[in-house]
Amino acid sequence: ELVSCVGWTTADELYSCSDDHQVMKWNPLTSETTRVVKLPDDFYPLDLHWFPRSVGGKKQPHSETFVLTSSDGRFHLISKLGRVERSVEAHCGAVLGGRWNYEGTALVTVGEDGQVKIWSKSGMLRSTLAQQGSPVYSVAWGPDSDRVLFTSGKQLVIKPLQPNAKVLQWKAHDGLILKTDWNPVNDLILSAGEDCKYKVWDSFGRALYSSQPHGHPITSLAWAPDGQLFAVGSFNTLRLCDRAGWSYCLEKPSTGSILGIGWCSDGTQLAGACGNGHVLFAHVVEQRWEWKNLEITLVKRRTMKVHNVMDDAVDSLEFRDRVIKASLACGYLVVSTSLQCYVFSTKNWNTPLIFDLKEGTVSLILQAERHFLLVDGGGLYLYSYEGRLLSSPKYPGLRTDTLNTQTVSLSNDTLAVKDKADEKVIYIFEALSGKPLGDGKPLTHKTEIVEIALDQKGLTSERKIAFIDKNRDLYITSVKRFGKEQKIVKIGTMVQSVAWNDISNILCGLQDTHLTVWYYPNAVYVDRDLLPRTLHQKDASEFSRNPQIVSFVGNQVTLRRADGSLVHLSISPYPGILHGHVRAARWADALRLCRFVKDQTLWACLAAMAVANRDMATAEIAYAATGEIDKVQYINSIKELPSKESRMAHMLLFSGNTQEAEALLLQTGLVYQAIQLNINLYNWDRALELAVKHKTHVDTVLAYRQKFLEDFGKKETNKRFLQYAEGLEVDWTKIKAKIEMEIARERERAAGSAAGRS
Repeated sequence: ELVSCVGWTTADELYSCSDDHQVMKWNPLTSETTRVVKLPDDFYPLDLHWFPRSVGGKKQPHSETFVLTSSDGRFHLISKLGRVERSVEAHCGAVLGGRWNYEGTALVTVGEDGQVKIWSKSGMLRSTLAQQGSPVYSVAWGPDSDRVLFTSGKQLVIKPLQPNAKVLQWKAHDGLILKTDWNPVNDLILSAGEDCKYKVWDSFGRALYSSQPHGHPITSLAWAPDGQLFAVGSFNTLRLCDRAGWSYCLEKPSTGSILGIGWCSDGTQLAGACGNGHVLFAHVVEQRWEWKNLEITLVKRRTMKVHNVMDDAVDSLEFRDRVIKASLACGYLVVSTSLQCYVFSTKNWNTPLIFDLKEGTVSLILQAERHFLLVDGGGLYLYSYEGRLLSSPKYPGLRTDTLNTQTVSLSNDTLAVKDKADEKVIYIFEALSGKPLGDGKPLTHKTEIVEIALDQKGLTSERKIAFIDKNRDLYITSVKRFGKEQKIVKIGTMVQSVAWNDISNILCGLQDTHLTVWYYPNAVYVDRDLLPRTLHQKDASEFSRNPQIVSFVGNQVTLRRADGSLVHLSISPYPGILHGHVRAARWADALRLCRFVKDQTLWACLAAMAVANRDMATAEIAYAATGEIDKVQYINSIKELPSKESRMAHMLLFSGNTQEAEALLLQTGLVYQAIQLNINLYNWDRALELAVKHKTHVDTVLAYRQKFLEDFGKKETNKRFLQYAEGLEVDWTKIKAKIEMEIARERERAAGSAAGRS
């Protein structure tokens, strides 16, 4: 009889239920099949779902049971050995679907009577969430188990568990919807139905992909656990698709309709429940990884082929167990199998470093130049390429099962993780110790964050993080935070995807219909006016809708279009070379490069880099080349200042850091200069406050204030100024003499410190 449902307990054990009333256990490794239990003859199973094995790395006590729904209106809690623990009358008519939430604290069932019901894990009714006029064929939990997605004829409905919360409902198909699934990692929704199409949606109900009509209704679909792939089943058809919707491959097995698809926990294989009584097993192979001149393909479950396209050399890598995850970057290939982790150097494929894994099922590998990150059910682990465990960062509410490349970012000294519980928060850790960075407080934004990325080069103190929020605005900020509120600066709008370059701190992003490259994003902290001049934009309308950046290596950006094809774009190599010169403080070479290229964008980058590194001579030449004469004049005036502290303060002022400039002057005892700085900026209240506090130059502040008001023909209205001006005569001769004395004192001090140094 037809097989109606399948479910994996471990990566090598599958249970299936059929209309012949049997529950069978399969081991695809040994090809063993055993009957677990024979159910009563009036029992026709419809859906099976195992209790979650672990939550946050902790094994669940009830993980040896599964829920089985049947056509007689009941659901059954059955142990792994086949004992029926409990049977519950749930619906009038067949119970068409049953699903545990991710924590295992609740069960949702849907039925032919149009009801959606929530049950406790022991099978007690908690609430009836919805009452539809038509049968509900499929149900899925939201990523945080606080919403339920279910079908209603041609409509999809997302209903929160809280009463009176807004319900989201939209028409999804032209025919009856038969199956739906919602992935917790990428937050995307799948639906399929009798209109013979499958579709991908985001959690707001926006269509991201719609397939061409198939020859038959689509009877099953399911996300792979990591959210990178999904499988679609129809009559004699099994299709493997990318998360964006396009198809990797199409198989035509003689199985009848595939009524259910189950992925194993490591995402390497799936099982299908087939209408002709077969159980189908399929393994994902032919995955590819590319980096520079290397192309690596998983040809079999335990075999990889390495192809060097420069000299056409081919190597074969054999593994003891099946390959689960792999990553190729920074001169290393990191491969995790079901029990071990292999680290290959791209210079030598013969002697990998091998170490055992604790948990086994690795869900994510991220690489930086000096180390790599493994994410599994137990937590986050940072290893050196010599196989030494460096750290294991933790934070409250850590859920490793929802982490992906958009929500975790790694650099040589820093690890950033977006919080799942509060999506406005990013936790930032020191890579080597696993401790929170700076003052230990996470980075908090005003709206939900969608994607994060750390820059890869430069000093730890200058490490920057770029992130995209829900409104698709791109922000940049420093990760080093000690008490003071760090400036989060917006540098782009309508940004879909971002990536940092691997060898220099250049950022690229897909912005509306353009590919934008920020050659020096740090310019926002140095000279905001320069940022638009350090950008490079290319028209990206030819890449169709929703392209994604795959990598940004050297001066090549790789994009994946919505139809799955890869597009390689080259950007100018000169900004990368300029970054290298500046990192090594080769300012003469940097100037020579800019003069050779004769590009305004490059000159603007050099101007910002020179100001950031306090190299005034280079900054002056670069600003002159960009035609910013006012800034050249200001830099000249800075160079003529007597003391080093004054020059530093005015450089900070040039970059817009007023408070830091003032603090530096006060710290070094240059009180008059701090007062004069506020006068020049028309911060009158602050200038008077400093003068009164330090009991000096009150008359100077009042004189400049009086002159300012006279120039504009205004009268004094500020009470504090009126109070201190009472009975005070402004004598400009005296004031000028005092100012000259201050300047002379500063010159003497500068000369004294210079003599001391020599």
